[in-house]
Amino acid sequence: MRNFSELSEREILALAIGAEEEDGRIYTDIAESLHADYPASAKVFFEMAAEESEHRRCLIDMFQEKFGDHIPLIRRHDVRGFLHRKTVWQLPKPSIRDVRKLAESMEAETANFYRLAASRTSDVAIRKLLGDLAEAEQGHGRIADRLTEENLPETVRSKEDASAERNFVLRYVQPGLAGLMDGSVSTLAPVFAAAFATGKPWEAFIVGIAASLGAGISMAFAEALSDDGSLTGRGSPVIRGVITGAMTTLGGLGHTLPFLIPNFWTAMSVAFAVVVVELGVISWIRTRYMETPPLQAALQVALGGAIVFGVGILIGTS
Repeated sequence: MRNFSELSEREILALAIGAEEEDGRIYTDIAESLHADYPASAKVFFEMAAEESEHRRCLIDMFQEKFGDHIPLIRRHDVRGFLHRKTVWQLPKPSIRDVRKLAESMEAETANFYRLAASRTSDVAIRKLLGDLAEAEQGHGRIADRLTEENLPETVRSKEDASAERNFVLRYVQPGLAGLMDGSVSTLAPVFAAAFATGKPWEAFIVGIAASLGAGISMAFAEALSDDGSLTGRGSPVIRGVITGAMTTLGGLGHTLPFLIPNFWTAMSVAFAVVVVELGVISWIRTRYMETPPLQAALQVALGGAIVFGVGILIGTS
């Protein structure tokens, strides 16, 4: 790997050609990933990819005029200090806001690269060439703005943003909420039953750990196997299963960990306070993302928690 400062003008131009090709393919990959859910934004990125291809063609013409036909293969990761980008397929499915920000940052970073390259060459023609490339990248940003205005008016953008919000709720919030509710509520009965039956915090802690982990594993498999996401649009079953399982375990561990406190009534008081916080968080999520009225959400969650909590106490003291 060589330092960027060690590259010749010929090598810098070859690197720029490869970078333009890679950026164009990134835009195409983004467009393909957005096409099903956000066709208007996909069109913007398809056209930006076409612009990258045109600029690459101009770069090749300039290289051949300046240095001949053979263009050495110089890739981003061969140069220390050059721009590095993850390919789109390595990333989770991007949100519409993420890809818009990505496009802006890509053009700004590449323009800065060309300005830096121009400042490091003594050849007047090459310096002018690199300056033109920096202007071209700034032009890319203006083209992106124009394409967005033409293909993505405010009404369409608002509709796509609303769709992105729905997808986020379906793929992440709902599985997480289901897990948190199950872990926070269903484990109340065994944990508090064990606590009141034995009067020993450690015994309640062991039961709580077992119940939390068991419920987490069970819920993870149940969620992952319930729906492959192809028809409902709920995303990867594996990701949903992991989210549900993790939140179920977390919900159970919240009111289990206080039973590490040796004093029974202190542990019981802290655990009860944690339960109140857990139920409050669940109520807030239901209000924020499920559009449930705050009072209704609080009453529903409190009623379910109180019933299970009461069952645990009843069993533990019988």
